[in-house]
Amino acid sequence: MSRSTGRAPDTGWTDPDCPVARTLDLVGDRWSLLVIRDAMDGARSFTEFRRRTGIARNILTDRLRKLTAHGLLAQHTAPSGRRQEYVLTDAGRALFPVILALRQWGERHAFAPGEAHSTLVDRHGAPVPEFTPITTDGTPLDADTTHVQKAR
Repeated sequence: MSRSTGRAPDTGWTDPDCPVARTLDLVGDRWSLLVIRDAMDGARSFTEFRRRTGIARNILTDRLRKLTAHGLLAQHTAPSGRRQEYVLTDAGRALFPVILALRQWGERHAFAPGEAHSTLVDRHGAPVPEFTPITTDGTPLDADTTHVQKAR
């Protein structure tokens, strides 16, 4: 059973032993991460997701269904009782560091110097500091200081 969703694992994994590959199988397409991003920013309805992303209706329907089926979003009846809302689950909220890392990489590498872009701020309006993974003793981690230990 999958720890985060309580569902049996998918048998069609790209690389069954690699957590990166499994994650990409779940959310690795452009639209899924943009839906998660917008859910983190308060989008709840099909219409809101469509307006914010510009995604085609059929693709959005597919992504919402997939994200819900894999336990990243949950569907609830809106307070009005007239439509369904999508809300992040714990597993969906746990993607925040991924979205943050992508955002900060994009700020550094996807914009020309001085080019305007959105800014992520905390609840007090201060820009979120750069995210840097560290060891237990506070030493920064990167591709040169880590390696993958393969499953046996």
